[in-house]
Amino acid sequence: MSIWPATEEWSVGGGESKGDWTRFLPIIKTLRTYKREYVSGDMMAGLIVAIMLIPQGMAYALLAGLPPQVGLYASMLPLFIYGLLGTSRYLAVGPVAIVSLLTAASVGGMVAEGTGEYLVLALTLALMVGLIQMLMGVLKVGFLVDFLSHPVLVGFSSAAAIVIGFSQVKNLLGLSVARGESFVEQVLVVGQNLGETNLVTLGIGGGSIMVLLACKWYLEQWLRAWGVTEKWIVPITKSGPLVVVGVTTLLVWGFDGGATAGIGIVGMVPAGWPSMSWPSMSGADWGALGTTAVAISFVGYMESISVAKSLASQRREEVDANQELIALGLANVGAAFTGGYPVTGGFSRSLVNYAAGARTTLASLITAVLIALALLFLTPFFYYIPKATLAAIILVAVGGLIDLPTWRRVWGYSKLDGAALLVTFGAVLLVGIETGILLGAGTSLLLYLARTSQPHVAVVGRLPGSDYYRNVLRHEVETWPEAVLVRIDESLYFGNTRRLEEVVQGVLARQGEMRYLVLIGTAVNSVDFSALEVLERLGEVLAEVGVELHLAGFKGPVMDRLEGSAFLAHLGEGRVHLTTQAAVDALGLGGGE
Repeated sequence: MSIWPATEEWSVGGGESKGDWTRFLPIIKTLRTYKREYVSGDMMAGLIVAIMLIPQGMAYALLAGLPPQVGLYASMLPLFIYGLLGTSRYLAVGPVAIVSLLTAASVGGMVAEGTGEYLVLALTLALMVGLIQMLMGVLKVGFLVDFLSHPVLVGFSSAAAIVIGFSQVKNLLGLSVARGESFVEQVLVVGQNLGETNLVTLGIGGGSIMVLLACKWYLEQWLRAWGVTEKWIVPITKSGPLVVVGVTTLLVWGFDGGATAGIGIVGMVPAGWPSMSWPSMSGADWGALGTTAVAISFVGYMESISVAKSLASQRREEVDANQELIALGLANVGAAFTGGYPVTGGFSRSLVNYAAGARTTLASLITAVLIALALLFLTPFFYYIPKATLAAIILVAVGGLIDLPTWRRVWGYSKLDGAALLVTFGAVLLVGIETGILLGAGTSLLLYLARTSQPHVAVVGRLPGSDYYRNVLRHEVETWPEAVLVRIDESLYFGNTRRLEEVVQGVLARQGEMRYLVLIGTAVNSVDFSALEVLERLGEVLAEVGVELHLAGFKGPVMDRLEGSAFLAHLGEGRVHLTTQAAVDALGLGGGE
């Protein structure tokens, strides 16, 4: 007799409304529509991501300046919370490299690593990130992350990857040096201590890197050549971190725990689940961490939502951006009270989750349960894990963040976008993580303002024998001495109205026979109050010299706003036209020149 229900879908009892509850708790809808064929995929994906996340979580915690178990704590309850509230079936939430670096840069600048205060501030940062993201989700202002343009993110990610990678060089070389306050200081400190490199540690780290790169670049094609079935390829290729951790840990354990060779190891990892933790409620701490909290909120959400949407689109599924903010926010709040630090969705783990066959967020719940079991039963095996191995895992993971092909594409397409990328990249390396991303975002906004302050405004004419109107400088078109048609290719706001005035003044100076000026607004999406005043002033100036101002092709929402003012009444009857051709017909314009 089968243990499965006779129906195709499982049900979790009736009675719940499918309205707000399923919107806030997507897991309810998931369980209502869960199919038995999803089980194997979710279980396999949950297992593989857990295998991947355990060494990664410990490595990223060390990168953040925290004990390794904190990375596991941050991979348990936050992931479980996201599994209940998230709308992406594949997003794997937990510690990531960039957020770990931001945590270390901010908290490390306030207190010394290894102290109780350091952990409390990391918890506080997680709470602040969670509250910011939840507020953004409730207010539905997820669009704010769009102010971080893609070139800025590429510059930030590339520089962050270099900073992260270099922060691990000391562990890779076995150097006992303090963390530098800046990237330049780190380079100088490591350079001054190169003579103290521990060759055994370097061998462990270098060998781990080689194995991880082989798994990443070649193992899949080797397995296919050997006839390995598809369902086993993903588990095997993604087990590289677990393999290098297992092999190097056994090596260190076999050679007196690395004491003779001076190999740095993880050491004692407390067994069991984390106890309740309490972030700081000090206003001074919150003020000092504010900039970093905002940066992590935005960068973390951008990383999560981009991979979530990309994977969802491949299976024609939807992701609710504002619900994602709430889910990530609550996951961070959960981290703050269970000994973790800020988390977000990771690119590599989410891709593995997808490739391993995850079909629902139950895969995340399974991963969280497996990590919880590892904390109960496997921590004695973590004692002899070499720090060089964890450094190798981080180095290979962040290597993909340096996206040189996109650098070339951005620079070849737009030098202004390329400048924003370079400013961000240089600022992160030379000034610091938080300041760098703020400078990058500021540069991107300034360049946007510069572009929109000089909108493209074209004098147009009619293509012979058609109703199409194109730029007189680009096409052979019909024009009329008594009328000039001006197309505005940008929304009008206080920063760009001077450009429109300049074009109209130039037309008046060149075309003395003009009796009509038609402004074409097919590309205008909004007109602010300053632009409205300029339109009113243009109407008055043109009327004084005997020229009628007409509007053509303005969109409905724009016309709704204009009709709410006195501008159209002052303009007069018959001056507004649905299309450019309607304006030409209404003005009785005949054959062209």
